[in-house]
This record gives sequence, C-alpha cells and structure tokens, in this order.
Amino acid sequence: MLFCQREAAETAIFLLEVAGRSGSSKDFRRRLEPENAAHNAGLPRVALKMATGSGKTVVMAMLIAWQTVNKVHSPRDTRFAKQFLVVAPGITIRDRLRVLQPGAQRDDNYYLLRDLVPHDLMGAVLQAQVVITNYHSFLLRDAKEIQGVAATTRKILNAGKKVDPFKETEDQMVSRVLADFGRGSGGEIVVFNDEAHHCYQDRPLEDPSEADKEDKDRNADARVWFKGLQAIQRKVGIKAVFDLSATPYYLKGSGWNEGYIFPWTVSDFSLMDAIECGIVKVPRIPVDDDAAGEQVTYLHLWDAVGKQLPKTRGRKASSDTEWVPPAALEGALQSLYRSYKSSFERWCTKLEPLGEPPPVFIVVCPNTIVSKLVYDWIAGVEVEGPDGEARLRAGRLPLLSNVDENGEWIRRSPTILIDSAQLESGEAMKADFKAAAASEIEHFKRELVERGETAKAENLTDEDLLREVMNTVGKKDRIGEHVRCVVSVGMLTEGWDANTVTHILGIRAFRSQLLCEQVVGRGLRRRDWSLNDEGRFEPEYADIYGVPFAFIPTEDGPGPEPPPKPPAVMVEALPERHEYRITFPKLDGYRVEMPDERLLVDFDDDSHLVIRPSEVATWVELSPVVGTSVEVATEEYRTARPQRVAFEIARVLIERHHQPHPDDRTPWLFEQLVQVCRQWLAECVTTEGDTHIGLLLITEATHRSAELVHRGLVKQLDNRRAILRPILRRFDPEGSTDDVAFASRKPVFASTRSHVSHVVCDSTWEKGTAEILEGHKDVAAYVKNDHLDFRIPYVHRGRSYEYEPDFLIRLVPRPGDDIERTLILEVSGAQK
Repeated sequence: MLFCQREAAETAIFLLEVAGRSGSSKDFRRRLEPENAAHNAGLPRVALKMATGSGKTVVMAMLIAWQTVNKVHSPRDTRFAKQFLVVAPGITIRDRLRVLQPGAQRDDNYYLLRDLVPHDLMGAVLQAQVVITNYHSFLLRDAKEIQGVAATTRKILNAGKKVDPFKETEDQMVSRVLADFGRGSGGEIVVFNDEAHHCYQDRPLEDPSEADKEDKDRNADARVWFKGLQAIQRKVGIKAVFDLSATPYYLKGSGWNEGYIFPWTVSDFSLMDAIECGIVKVPRIPVDDDAAGEQVTYLHLWDAVGKQLPKTRGRKASSDTEWVPPAALEGALQSLYRSYKSSFERWCTKLEPLGEPPPVFIVVCPNTIVSKLVYDWIAGVEVEGPDGEARLRAGRLPLLSNVDENGEWIRRSPTILIDSAQLESGEAMKADFKAAAASEIEHFKRELVERGETAKAENLTDEDLLREVMNTVGKKDRIGEHVRCVVSVGMLTEGWDANTVTHILGIRAFRSQLLCEQVVGRGLRRRDWSLNDEGRFEPEYADIYGVPFAFIPTEDGPGPEPPPKPPAVMVEALPERHEYRITFPKLDGYRVEMPDERLLVDFDDDSHLVIRPSEVATWVELSPVVGTSVEVATEEYRTARPQRVAFEIARVLIERHHQPHPDDRTPWLFEQLVQVCRQWLAECVTTEGDTHIGLLLITEATHRSAELVHRGLVKQLDNRRAILRPILRRFDPEGSTDDVAFASRKPVFASTRSHVSHVVCDSTWEKGTAEILEGHKDVAAYVKNDHLDFRIPYVHRGRSYEYEPDFLIRLVPRPGDDIERTLILEVSGAQK
C-alpha cells in the first residue's frame, strides 16, 4: 500500500469519525456544506485528488471495506453503509472496477490481492453490495413498446402530451440502476464517482460563444451524471459521495473559471508529488531543438499544423493517393519514432526474452479523418496499383507497419485504430469508423480463432472486439499484448491501465494544462515496481511530443470578475435566404500538364531553393522536471545522400505531373527525371546554417521541390500548349455558405442580399463595399469571406502560401447564358 493511498483513506475516515467530535479537532465538515450547497445542490460530496497511476481503485476498496465492516459490527450506526454505487465515465473503467466486488475470484479481488483487511474480517466485507455502472445508464431509455417505431409515428402518438409516455421517468431510471440492491436501500447508499471531474453542475455562460462544441458536449455529459445522482438522492437518499480524480477542476466552458479546483476537495496528491516520489513515470517533453522560430516546434505542434489538417464535417478519408502530412507533423512522427526505436531495442534485449509485451506508442488525434490518415501513414493501407489491382502500401514507420516487407498483412497487427468516445459510450460505432477499422476487426477475429477461442470470436460484436483489444494492450497472454501503436480519436479513456506506454504524440489542440495532464496521464503508469539496491524505484520515462505540458499550479479560486465585453452578434447562414447561397471550390494547388516529349530544362532564379532552419527539427532535447534528459536526432534527414533525394523528387514528379490519369502512366520518364532532379540539386539548392539536404525528404518539401523542378521543364517547353489543372482538396472539394455560424464582437453590417446574416467589417472600406453590393444591379448574391475557408493556394520562390480574398460575388447571368460566374473581390488600402 502506498502512503498516498493511506493518506486519502485516512482523510475520509477523519472527516466522518473524528472531525467535530473531539475538543482538539475542528469540524471541517462545516466548511464543506456551504460549498456543496453552492456547487452540488446539496449533494454530500467529498473529493480526493490522486495523481494518475497512484491507485485510486485501491482507495475505493479501502473505503468500501471500512464502511462495510463498521456497518456489520454496528448496524444502527447511521454513519456507515454496506451498499455502494460505483459510477465510471465509460465501460472500460466500469469493467476494470469489477475488482471492487468482494466476492470475486482472488485474481480479480483487490481486498485479497492487496491484503486490505485481516482474514477474520473478510467475512464482514463479503456482506457489501457493490453495483458498478457507467454514467450513461442514467440516460432515460425508451420503453420496449416504442423501440423500432418511426420518428413520425412517435410524434403523432405524443401529440399534445407534455410528457413522453414511452420514455422512462427519473424514478424508473433509478429503480433500474439500483435493481441489484433489491429492497431496503433507502438512505443507505454510498456513491463513488471515479474520474469525478466529469460530474459537475455547470453554470449558464454570459457569452455562449465562449463554449465550443467540445465544451458543450462535455457539459451535456456532466449534466447526465449529476442529474442521475440527484434523482437517486430524491428517490432513495445518498449518505455520502466520494469523488476520486487526478484533475478535479472545472474546465473552460463550464461557467466556472478554468482550473478552479472543486472546492469540496479534502485531500491532494498531485502529479508533481507522484513524479518526485517515483510512483509514476517521469514525462519528458521537448525543451530545445534546431528548428527556426521562438517556440519549441514539437512541444507546440498544434500551432504549427492545426490549420493544415482536415476537419470532420463533410469530409471522407481516402487512400487513393499518398497523403502529404504537414512538414512539422512528419518531422515529429519521425523524431519520436526514432526515440521509440531505442526503447524497442532495449525491450528486445532485456524484456522480450522474459515474455514481456513491447513498448507502446500513442497518437492522439482530433477527429476520425485525421486519425485515419495518420493510421494509414503509420500502418500502411490497401491502394490501387498501376495495373488496377489492389496492393498493400507499407507504413512509413517500419516497426509499427501492419504490412511486412513482402507486401502482406502482418498476422498480428502492431498498430490499431481506436475511436475511444464511441467505444466508451457502449453504443454501436459509426459506419465510417467501422469501415476504416474493418481489416483490423477481421484480423483480431482470426487471431481469436487461432487461439482456440472460436465461440468468443463468433459472439463478440465488432465494438466488443476492439474494446477487448484496447483494454488488453500491454497485458501478457491477452489479445492486445502484441500492440505497439494506438492511433486514437480522442484522448483515450481515463482509467486505461496499460503500463507499457513509452511515447505519446498529441495532434490536437490543448487549451488548458488540465487537458495536457489528462493525456500525459495515459503514459505514466509504471511498468516495474521492484526496488533497486537502495530500496527505491528505478526511474521510468515517457517521451511526449505535441502536449505543451508545464509543471505549474492551476488557479486557486474563482478570481476577480473580468471587465464586461461588448455583446456578441451571431453571424450565420439563414435558411430563408437559400437563394443567395454561394458555392466555391477548395484547392490544394495546381498541376501543369504538358505533352510527352524529350525533357529539357532551363532553371532560372525562380528555380532556386535555400534550405533554411524551419519548423522541422532534426535534433530535439527532451527533459523531465526531475531525472535524465535525452537528445533525439533524426539521422534519416541529417545523413541523406543526394541520389536518394533525387529519387524521391522524381517519384513525386511522375505521380503528380506526368501521369494525369491512372490509365496514362509514363514510367519511362523516370530515368530522365532523376537526372533532371540531380541537376537541380547541384545547381539550384543551397543550405543555410546547420541544415541538411535531407530535409527535402519531408513529404511536403519533396512536393515543393517537385513543383520547382517542373516549372523549369515547363519554361523550356513554352512553345507547346501547357494545361493548368486545379488539384481539388481530397477530403472537401467544395465549400459553401451553408456552414457559416459564429459569434463576433467586431462591427457588423446587416445584409439583405447575402445568405449570411451579417458582414463582419474589418475596415470602413469593407462596410462601404457591402453597402454598394447590396444595391448593385449586377450582383445576384455576395458573402464576406469570413469563416468560409476559401483560400487560393500559390507557390512563390519555392514556398507555399494561401491568399484569402475579402468577398465572393455571384453575378447576375447574362441574357441567354446559363454559366454561373463568381467574382473574387479584394478590398485593400483602408485602415483596419
């Protein structure tokens, strides 16, 4: 038993048995009551803050044993109970908390495994009734009679009724959740909230625009949990609620100050304490690199790549052509993978002979589109070959690729794709995600059959199977033991107890240190608890990119009220103005096509490229708050030969510029193109500072180089007619005014001839332009290019840029002309 576990349990015991009952002890409970009245509508909550990996489940078992033994020996003592409701944020934690059942087998029984009570008291502990659920069970369910009935029919049946008779009441929900207790549970229930920072009562926001979709979803889930406990309190009664969490803080959008610790917290064992005591792994984050810019690129990765990644709405991942990740993202993946290779080699030498599972690399993505792209890039994907036949393209990180050197699927996939939010809800996965993970699901089913578990494979749903794989990552002799990489949508679930995680890459926005701590916590569980010769734990480390984690305290209280802000105006597309809807293409760039003849080149000043220190780091220093720092150098970029670089640029030229259609391929040009690329590297490429020609192997840089080389070819062939073709964005080829919806505090002009309600005016000239467009006879519709995501890509001197014009104007068609013309208008010169 760790001292922090004992401290948390003793604090709870002190409050119930000692506080206010001794002349030398203050009644600290009186301090909790007003806080619970203000924040929890009177629910008797007590929060115990314990760092991830420090053993919250053990503390729950200790408190259950303490309550039960006292109740059995003093049945009339109203301070104690022997009926316990344990509420978890998802079914992963719910299943793992079965160790709290006193009657479980020894291997799944914490009371026996951790020797929590003397043998002669175990009989009393067995009288405890423990019901374990996830908060989703608090959702009111439909009656069996209405299930499968069409929505329109349901509306007809409910017409004129204030209460839906086909949905559970709160009392019925409580009876269902507590059914396992049987009769006589009134006033005798103690509740344990695991990961209790998901359960709170939010406040209305003065400015609703301050909460984004993620905030609103989190608040909605918190309400379900909180209202479920309120319903239990009203119908049955709750003696005490023990909240356990590593981060019992309010987050942004909750109506409380971000970082404000739950004021009913009575015990605090922080992550810094756990790190310094060696109870958890030590996180190492980038503190220095050789990239340009003031920020450490791989620490603040989202700042460098966030705007270049696709969003979820209206997009579908495709693997027909190779994805070009942003340069900083590819650099981060390669750099962290190099660190992972070192850990993997140590595992091969020391731990694999002992049958231990391999180290695990986690990638945390913002949405299903990005996760699928990253997964395919890391693990490999099935694509159409030059002959039209399907073939497998290996992943770019060999140790994590699901495709072997022979172009075949590896029998036991080292990399898996997980949508943690869907799996945790216990509901069916969305069809697009299930399709993305179809090959994995089939592989895992075959593996179960090979292990002799045919019946289990046949009875498991796809969701159950992926959940089983995720839950058993890093566990010996289980289906997930071989997994080396988890690409996750969302931050993976709290309580995920894999202790083999050594590397984490965050590809998402982290708007607070609390979110940083939560994702860092996925990699902090220790693997080895044995003591060294000095009687201490050996340090273990987790290397983390993309999570700007700082060892700083959070806010201590609500703080002063901020000054009032001007009211926000909702700028949005109005359905009744659909006739003014404007559509536009979304481009990744342009492609110049030319006739197939002998290639000649004429490089000029615009063909030159200087490789300067950029956002891509080839050397990174990782440092923990305590312990040993390490350096990671991506040798692939630092030692690359010109011939290899020329081959990569020539490959891109062939794929993007010299085979405009899959059926029109020109492989015979490759040798010529390699020579042209070698000539370009020798004549036009220079390096500046401590940079390397190998930086051109970054996929984005390779494509930029190919564009420069191709321009040299086109200039020589000006006497032939060149064709300029747009390259539409693969995931989102067309945009429209339909998706505009945002709040703004800037000056606005109310429109009438626009699909969007207002024009946000960044200058007086823009307001004047909008007034002219409102009355101009040749204008059919117009819109300000604000939150439209309309950009015109271009390349200048080898660097990629995007131009954002001010207005899109759909012109009135000419008589007898059915062509729709859209004018792009830029307003310049005015003071902002």
